Amino acid sequence: MNVADRIDFDVETEASSSCGPPSHWGFAFKLPAWLGFLDSDHFPSGRSEVLNLPVKSRASRWFPFIFLHLFALLALFHKPSPFALCLAGFLYFFRMFAITAFFHRYFSHRTFKTSRAAQFLFAFWGGLAVQRGALWWASHHRNHHRYSDRDGDIHSPVKSGFIWSHIGWITADCNMPTRYEIIGDFSRYPELVFLNRFDWLPPLFLGLALYGLGCFLGLHYPSLSTSGNELVLWGFFVSTVVLFHGVCSINSLSHIWGSRPYRTDDSSKNNFLLALITLGEGWHNNHHRCPGSVRQGFFWWEVDVTYYFLRLFRALGLVWDLHPVPAAVREERLFPAPSRVRS
Repeated sequence: MNVADRIDFDVETEASSSCGPPSHWGFAFKLPAWLGFLDSDHFPSGRSEVLNLPVKSRASRWFPFIFLHLFALLALFHKPSPFALCLAGFLYFFRMFAITAFFHRYFSHRTFKTSRAAQFLFAFWGGLAVQRGALWWASHHRNHHRYSDRDGDIHSPVKSGFIWSHIGWITADCNMPTRYEIIGDFSRYPELVFLNRFDWLPPLFLGLALYGLGCFLGLHYPSLSTSGNELVLWGFFVSTVVLFHGVCSINSLSHIWGSRPYRTDDSSKNNFLLALITLGEGWHNNHHRCPGSVRQGFFWWEVDVTYYFLRLFRALGLVWDLHPVPAAVREERLFPAPSRVRS
């Protein structure tokens, strides 16, 4: 396997040999025992014991998803204002970009560089998507690439079926701890560890901000016909549920449905529709062939909105050193592609 295949895992050599969390002040702060549920790193029986539990869904872990979906369904009985619909759509794409650009292409694969302050803001931005913390998300994704569609892959539709790969894996207790031994390159930053431990803070901020905005607009701009409750229902619950399934479709559908222009040792596939709804993540076979590339749409006609915005971020000086697709990898394509190639 060549460098282009392994670039995303070179950083793992920096991780601690211990399976426990790093011993800096990011973990020294502890809540009272009765508030332990607020800390994602709080496991009364011990972190190691939880990691070694059987890979099995637990009924109580479905409750947060049921809660989100019930409120999203409740919103359907509340006719939305045009403003609420536009805001829900904006928040879908705003947060999808944070997942694809930051949680995936930065924290999981380090396909570009940025400043310490920016990476904290990027982690908070991604946290608004209600998909737990950046370190938890990225550590599990790195694990997926290491064992893709083989024993050890925690969300493979080939090994465990569609439902498990789409959502079931998140309901298993053994998948709840952050695998800090895999994400040691970022867990050395206490501010990122704090956000990862208290991953409910960004969603809470978003919910309160939406409610406050709705109340303000309802009071001062009644012509918009909106309210705090409406913006929470549509801007938070509906948008979040649609976003969740959009992101999870890459774990499930992108290993089932599509084309395979590159030879990989898994079942990853390219899918144009999924690329549209996930801002470029649907070029999944491309990505598995070269996970170290910041660009997942290798050719000009493979729409990759995330990459386009990252180029804008580079022009603004917010990110730099975007890793390109090696020419040798691009030329491995199994069937002809357009000759007009843009780097």
